[in-house]
Amino acid sequence: MKALRLIIHQNSANYKKEETVDNKMTYPLPPISTIIGALHSICGYQEYKEMDISIQGKYESMHREPYTDYCFLNSVQDDRGILVKMRNGSMLSNAFEKVATAKKPQGNSFREGITIHIDNQKLLDEYRGLKNLNDEITRFKKDRINPIFILTKKRKKRLAEKKKQLDKKSMAYKCVVKREKEIKNLEKEIKSRLKQYQFENYTVPISRYRTLTKSMKFYEILDGITLVLHVKAEDQVLKDIFEHIYDLKSIGRSEDSVSIENVEFVELKEEAKDDEIVSKYSAYIDYSMVNNERIYLREKRGKISGTKYYLNKNYEIVNKQRIFKKKKVLYTSQYVADEFGDGLYVDQYGEEEYIVNFL
Repeated sequence: MKALRLIIHQNSANYKKEETVDNKMTYPLPPISTIIGALHSICGYQEYKEMDISIQGKYESMHREPYTDYCFLNSVQDDRGILVKMRNGSMLSNAFEKVATAKKPQGNSFREGITIHIDNQKLLDEYRGLKNLNDEITRFKKDRINPIFILTKKRKKRLAEKKKQLDKKSMAYKCVVKREKEIKNLEKEIKSRLKQYQFENYTVPISRYRTLTKSMKFYEILDGITLVLHVKAEDQVLKDIFEHIYDLKSIGRSEDSVSIENVEFVELKEEAKDDEIVSKYSAYIDYSMVNNERIYLREKRGKISGTKYYLNKNYEIVNKQRIFKKKKVLYTSQYVADEFGDGLYVDQYGEEEYIVNFL
C-alpha cells in the first residue's frame, strides 16, 4: 500500500484538549483532526479530502507554562479589574479601549475615582455620566412615576367597586369600563415611554462598557517531541502534501513550530523482518485492533492498557454547525504486533520498522 511518511520534530507543543479551561491540558500526541486540518491548510484545500492518518511518536518531558488569561465579565463591576469600552457594541469584536484600571483587589471605585489609574478621562466621564443618569431615572421612578401608579391603582379599585353596583347593560357601566381602559392605557404608555428612554439613553450605552479581568492560568507543554505520521489518500492528495509539506509551520498552537526531518513516499508491507515488531513509540491505536488482540503486550500476549480517547477526525456541516466524526482509540506504548494486513501494516525505514495503523 502506498503512503506518505512524515517524521517531524517539535521543541515544544500543546495539543489542547477541548474541554479544559483553567489548566489547558494537552493530548500526548496531536489528535487526528489537528493533523488533517494542518495538511488541508498547507495544500489550500477548501473542502475535505478523504484521508486516513497513522499517528505515533514520543516526547521527552512535560512542564506547565503560565500565561495571563483575560476575561470579560457579564456585568460591569465598579470596584475591580479593568474598565473598558467595546468598540463594537454587539460584542462581535473583542476590540476595546481601556478606560481605567483598579489598583487593588478590592476597595476601588471607577465612579468615585478611588485607587484607580485613569487611561481615558473622556470615556471615564461618559461612564460616570451614565451611572448618574441611571440614578436619576431611579429617583424619577420613585418620586414621580410610583405616586402616579398608586393613584391610578386607587382609581381602578374604586371603578371596580362601582361596576359591581351597575347593570352591565347600562350606559353608566359602559362609561366605567371605558374609564378603566383609559387608565390602563395611560399606565401602559407611561411604562413604555420610560422603558424606551432608559433603553436608548442608558441600557444601550452602558452595555458597551465591560469589566476585563486577568488571572494566571497554565498550559501543559510537551518538550522534545518526535512525531511519525503516515498518510493514506488518493495519489494527487499525497502529491499535494509532499509538495507543500515545508509550508507547515506549526502543529498545536501557532507558536508550536515544526522541523520536517523526513518526507517520503513509502510502500507499506504486510509482513515484518522478524516474527513480531515491538513499537519504540507511543501511538493512537484503533480500539478494534485492541479488542481483536491484533496488538498486544509482549510479556502477557493479552490486551494492552492505555488511555482511551474519542478523537475528532473530520466533520460535516449540519444546520450550520460542525458535527465531528469521532474515532475510538487507545493511546499506548510498548505494544507488539505480529499479524499484519487488513488495516495493520509495516513501514521499514533503514533499520527501523514502524507499526502503521490508520485511523
